[in-house]
Amino acid sequence: MPEKKSTLQKSEYEALAAFRYTIRRFVRFAEEGAREIGLTPQQHQLLLAIKGQPGKEWANVSEIAEMLQIKHHAAVMLIDRCEKAAWVVRTPSAKDRRQVEVSLLPAGEEILAQLSERNLGELSNLRQVLQLDFLKDWKKPETD
Repeated sequence: MPEKKSTLQKSEYEALAAFRYTIRRFVRFAEEGAREIGLTPQQHQLLLAIKGQPGKEWANVSEIAEMLQIKHHAAVMLIDRCEKAAWVVRTPSAKDRRQVEVSLLPAGEEILAQLSERNLGELSNLRQVLQLDFLKDWKKPETD
C-alpha cells in the first residue's frame, strides 16, 4: 500500500499540540485539586459524572461507567468506596427495580462544588489556548 502524504499544515500540528498540552494541563490541575482534599481523581470524576447528568440528579452504574470510560465492575467498586465515604447513596429505581440510581449526598455535593469552582477558574484561565479557529475550514481527508 503506497504511503499517502499528509496535507496538514505546520500550524495545524502546532494547534493540535497546544490543545493536547492544554487538556493534559487541565487534567493534572483537576487531579491535584482532588488529591489535596482527600479524593482520588476517579472519585472526583464519579461525583461529576452523577451531577453532570442532563435533566436529572442521579446516574445509573452503566452511565457512570460510560462517563468514566471504565468497566461496569470497576464503576461498582468506585461507587462502593464513595458510598462508604458518605458522598453518594444508591437507591433502587422506581421505574426498573433491576436498576440502581446513584445520587450525591450533601457531603458529595459540597466537595464537588468546591472542586468545580476551582476547576472552572482554571478552565477560564486556559480558554485562550482553547481557541480552535483553525478547525473552521478543516475537512477530513477522504480515504480510499
